[in-house]
Amino acid sequence: MKHSYMKSMVVACLATLSFIGFNATATAATNYKVVKGDSLWKLGKRYSVTIDDIKKINNRQGDMIYIGETLAIPSETKVLAAETTEPSTAAPANTVKPEAKPEAKPAEQETPAVSISASEKDLLARLVEAEAKGESYEGKVGVATVVLNRVDSPKFPDTVTGVIKQVVGKAYAFSPVQNGSINKPASEDSKKAVEQALTRKDRLDDSIYFYNPKTATDNWIRSRAVIKTIDHHVFAK
Repeated sequence: MKHSYMKSMVVACLATLSFIGFNATATAATNYKVVKGDSLWKLGKRYSVTIDDIKKINNRQGDMIYIGETLAIPSETKVLAAETTEPSTAAPANTVKPEAKPEAKPAEQETPAVSISASEKDLLARLVEAEAKGESYEGKVGVATVVLNRVDSPKFPDTVTGVIKQVVGKAYAFSPVQNGSINKPASEDSKKAVEQALTRKDRLDDSIYFYNPKTATDNWIRSRAVIKTIDHHVFAK
């Protein structure tokens, strides 16, 4: 009697286990050395992971990365064992299935091609406000674009902060840094212009200079190849 009871229990357990699937998750990481032009957004797109995934595995808070540093890039593989017996999905004969509702499509948002920290966004927006106050939205985007083009150019520093606070000779490269007007808060238009410039849709043919021909006193700047004129500013390279 005892043996028959134990045998029945074993058979019941095996039958129960036949319905259970097993999940296994294996996480690995790839070491990547940062080169000029890289950003967390670009690396995430290349390796099909999110910016937060990269920041988490590298114990980062901000979005800035630096040329020459080595980052761990996470990759996750999930394996799901097939269930030995699938539960029936058939509805009773007298049951009416509810009509499926179409899924709402998420609103499309422009994804920045370049990722910079919140503090650098604010600094760039304040420079745009000081340099292009009274100019059109397009003119503000142009000023922000020149700064980002300089970051990409080997002729200038590799960060937004470095470009904006660069000293040329005995003065700062941008007059608002020199006269302190960069310390004033940025308008919403200037903030939006920075976000637009970060998408890198129009790089103004890689222009790295802008100036007002009515007030510019440096003849050298006038010798640069003109790319476009927006409002009172000439953009050149």
